[in-house]
Amino acid sequence: MKEVRVNHQIRAKVVRVVDENGKQIGVMSTRDALILAEEQGLDLVEVAPNADPPVCKIMDFGKYKYLQKKKLHEAKKRAHIGSMKEVRLHLKIDKHDLEFKIRKVRELLEDLHRVQVVMFLRGRERKHTDLGVATLNNVWEAVQDVAKLERPPTAEGNRITMLLSPTRELLKKKEEELRRKEKEDAKSQG
Repeated sequence: MKEVRVNHQIRAKVVRVVDENGKQIGVMSTRDALILAEEQGLDLVEVAPNADPPVCKIMDFGKYKYLQKKKLHEAKKRAHIGSMKEVRLHLKIDKHDLEFKIRKVRELLEDLHRVQVVMFLRGRERKHTDLGVATLNNVWEAVQDVAKLERPPTAEGNRITMLLSPTRELLKKKEEELRRKEKEDAKSQG
């Protein structure tokens, strides 16, 4: 979080003052703005130091810091969205193991990760790329409701890869859940 100047740390002689509701009070000396803020039991916080004159807002600085920290935390929480995960398969995978891998792919997609499904071919298996492609197509069909096919199964040397990403509907649903949770958190704290 960037450092902001508060109260007597503000070096400008003249500042543009905004009250805590966002209403412009006007341009005045820093000393007068400090007196005005102290009368209300609040702080004078420099929010736009590069403006001419600098813009200062009358607000509760502790509350401002808390809200900034909370915003930063939410941004970090959303930062992992879209990261790539890899699920590895082999041609001779058992039915139950394949179902488990499909469940894992679904979970990753529901957590809004892009998933690269990789099938490794060993030795003589390289001659049966068609079977590998068919298996990857089965994975795709099993998760079609939550995934879109970004890159279809393609053979590259001793492996076949396919790239899946979450559907727009899933992204919207998760965004809606996050907003709902934020509102509930705000109600419980406020």
